[in-house]
Amino acid sequence: MGRLVRLYAGLVLYGVTDALVIRADLGLDPWDVFHQGLSKHTGISIGTVSILVGAVVLLLWWPIRQRPGLGTVSNVVLVGASIDATCALVPHVEALGARIPLLLAGVLFNGVATGLYIAARFGPGPRDGLMTGLHRRTGRSLRLIRTGIELTVLAAGFLLGGGVGAGTVLYALAIGPLAQFFLRVFGGPQAGSRIRAGAPAGAGPREHAAVADTI
Repeated sequence: MGRLVRLYAGLVLYGVTDALVIRADLGLDPWDVFHQGLSKHTGISIGTVSILVGAVVLLLWWPIRQRPGLGTVSNVVLVGASIDATCALVPHVEALGARIPLLLAGVLFNGVATGLYIAARFGPGPRDGLMTGLHRRTGRSLRLIRTGIELTVLAAGFLLGGGVGAGTVLYALAIGPLAQFFLRVFGGPQAGSRIRAGAPAGAGPREHAAVADTI
C-alpha cells in the first residue's frame, strides 16, 4: 500500500473512529474530552473545534523549533472533518447494549488508523509534535511531558463538561498496544522492534523509541 494511501486512509479512519467513540458516549480520550467541552460552550461542532485546537497547537511548534510534515498539516484538517462527517451520519445511540460495542469498535479501529498513519512516515500529528518538541527542548522525560499535557487537557475538558468515563480509561490503556501492533502489521519504521507512534519522518531509532504512543 502506498505511503500516501496509508496516510490519508489512516487520518480519515482516525476521525471516523473518534466519532464512533463520541457517539458511544461512555468517555473520550483526553484531547476529545477537551474538544467536546469547548464544543459545548462555543456551539461549534466538535470536529471543527478539533481542527482549530490542532492549528493552535501547531503554532506552538514554532518556539520549540518543530518542523511540520505533510502528515502534520493533513492531520489538522482531515481528522476533524471526518469526525463531523461521521457524527452527521451516525445517530445518537441510547441503548447501552449498542453503545458498548460502538466504543470497543471505535477504540480498536482507532488503533488500526494510528498504525496506518504512523507507518506512512509523513510527520507526527500536531499534539504529538508538541510532546516530542518539548521533550527535546527541556530534556524532561517524554512520559512526564505526555502525562502533564494530557492531564491538563483532560482536567480542562472535564471542567468544561466534556465526557469522562470508562471509555477514557479504556482508551488510555488500549491505544498504545494497539498502535504498536498495527504499526508492525502495516510495516512502519523499525517494524520488527518496539516502536511508539508519532515519530517524525526521517527520525532515527532513538527518536522512534522515544515518541509517545498517541496520535
